[in-house]
Amino acid sequence: MSDTGWGRDTTNYEKEIPIGQYMWSIDERLGDIKPASENPDTALHNFQNWRFTDGMNGEYNHLGSAGSPRMSRIYINRKEDWEFMFQTPLDYFAKGVDKFLFTNTKSPITNIAYHRNIGNLQTGQDRVYAYFATNINKNAGLGFKLDYNYARGSYQYTQNSQFGGVVYGYYLGERYNMHAYINFNHLKRADNGGIQDDRYIETPDAFSRTFSSRDIPVNLQNIYNRDDNQTYYLTHRYHLGHYRILEVADSLKPTPPGADELYFALDDSIRQVLDKDSLQRALVIDSLRKDWESKLVPPREFIPVASIIHTFKARNLKHQYYDQDTGNASFFTNNYRSTTHESDDAAMLGFTNTIGLSMNEGFRRWVKMSITLFATHQYRRYGLSAIDPDSAWMDNKVENDFRVGGQISKTNGRLIHYNINGDVCLIGTNVGDFDIQGNADLNFKLGRIDSLRLETSAYIVNRRPTYFLRHYNNSNTRWNNDDLSRQVSAGVRANLWYQRTKTRLFFGFDNIKNYTTLAYANTLIDQANLGSTMPEHYTHDTKVLQYDGNVQVLTAGIQQELAWKIFHLDLEGTFQHSTQGDILPLPKFTAYANAYIVFRIAKVLRVQMGADLRYFTTYWAPDFSPSLGMYAIQDTNSPRVKIGNYPIVNAYANFHLKHCRFYIDASHVNAGEGRSYLVPHLPIDPLTINIGLSWNFFN
Repeated sequence: MSDTGWGRDTTNYEKEIPIGQYMWSIDERLGDIKPASENPDTALHNFQNWRFTDGMNGEYNHLGSAGSPRMSRIYINRKEDWEFMFQTPLDYFAKGVDKFLFTNTKSPITNIAYHRNIGNLQTGQDRVYAYFATNINKNAGLGFKLDYNYARGSYQYTQNSQFGGVVYGYYLGERYNMHAYINFNHLKRADNGGIQDDRYIETPDAFSRTFSSRDIPVNLQNIYNRDDNQTYYLTHRYHLGHYRILEVADSLKPTPPGADELYFALDDSIRQVLDKDSLQRALVIDSLRKDWESKLVPPREFIPVASIIHTFKARNLKHQYYDQDTGNASFFTNNYRSTTHESDDAAMLGFTNTIGLSMNEGFRRWVKMSITLFATHQYRRYGLSAIDPDSAWMDNKVENDFRVGGQISKTNGRLIHYNINGDVCLIGTNVGDFDIQGNADLNFKLGRIDSLRLETSAYIVNRRPTYFLRHYNNSNTRWNNDDLSRQVSAGVRANLWYQRTKTRLFFGFDNIKNYTTLAYANTLIDQANLGSTMPEHYTHDTKVLQYDGNVQVLTAGIQQELAWKIFHLDLEGTFQHSTQGDILPLPKFTAYANAYIVFRIAKVLRVQMGADLRYFTTYWAPDFSPSLGMYAIQDTNSPRVKIGNYPIVNAYANFHLKHCRFYIDASHVNAGEGRSYLVPHLPIDPLTINIGLSWNFFN
């Protein structure tokens, strides 16, 4: 067939687009790569749970609205931001560098997701999420993520508005590796101080009329907390090493050209001369063959012997508290401002530089681990609004720390891997602080398909309480705590995975000396209400509390997946014991159960349909301080409220068709009378219907 396309391919066929991706996270300090087991943005199982603020397995307390501040009920899952405490409860939306997944993809991928609570204009919730990833070549890639969440809230003054994004890039060459990451978030929410009377939720029949969630009176209005943060991160390293010639089997080596192939590649004039002299012809062909062999480049690989590492991180964070409604003054114990104001601000600007030198694992057969030495300089500038509105800042404190540390790790091999690292502050504000962490895993092969994996970890941390635990003020809260002692924490963890039965056992033990936390103190206004626990009968103040003894926490739990044909049951149970339940309150038992069926329609539509349950026993759960936007324990000197012993049931149908995932679920289907709280006086949303869609595009 003649080509009449003028260089265009006119063949009528559908080009097959390669699909596949590899994802990894990095160690924030040194940039070490940690492979990710699964991409959460494309995972099929339990897709409907991705949107829940209380986590995939319902282990977090939160204020009710999607994206609101949260705190894990499982102590071993808690992680604090030791530089800027206001970031700690915002990790549902604003995640750190170490949680971000970089992507190497066979073809450019775009994912767009939309989640909606089917409420009215007053209570609906929407979230739009999109990410894009592409490779520049086999060594480099880039991408971005955008995320927008707007939750109007089922109760008055519980709305959230959150917008954030990430731009990233990487290069993984033989000698030079680099990861770059820029993240920004703008988070704003309203806080209502809880409902005025818990009976609206627990015993609604006590009232002469029925109240919808939006009609229930709340304690505060027009109070807002806003958080803005930007993170700029770069980690890169240069490898020093040598090339090693690879041994190749003879069957894989290139076949040398034959005598005729070499001869007929010569010019006609040369062949005419050689045709007359057979000896000369043999010598020329032999010379050409040797020349061909000399030009062969044997395969080789680069062996990195040592690496020079540099990591840079900059953070600009700001927390703002707005209260412009004079009717809120009676709710708080203190009012340090006599005039209206625009906002109370707390801010931090931080720069961290780390330089390291590493001897790499495996550059010789006898080198079974890598050893890294590093030094870190941290600069932090803190600022607080002045009580006097004519002054810009009450404080502009600068802190500098110089730390040195090391790391020993083994990542190659199949049986055992480990990582031990630590640092100590030698010079600066926090001189004497140290942090030692270690983890290891053992992997045993049992038969052809069975495997047993044991993961262990341990830590000991000695830290001075952060700047804002020592100094803080806003319109309703103030403290100066220069006399706080260092908090010393130590603990061990263990996880045992058995592949055949899909069983995971986990264990943790922690000991905390000088445990430092926030406490929410209440003062009774009217003696006539003695014995009441309603927020409207008290004024409220938040303070820093440090327990000078030891607090121990024991954690043990199990995860189990059961299946028979299309029927599945996933179970998780966690037992906890805190020796000082007033200082570090935890539920004794937390459970998650998910019963569902999985089947296919027409072999292409995957369906997961079922219901799950979240449950925890009663305990003195932390309250929420609206003037700080943070969780605080209930002060034992005030009447306290227990929550828990209330199951939360969701029903759902989850679908997957080619590159599209979608679901519909009914959340809190058992709504009715009962203590439906995750935080005292802040009820969770009533029955809601939710839908979600996620679509992958490859091009």
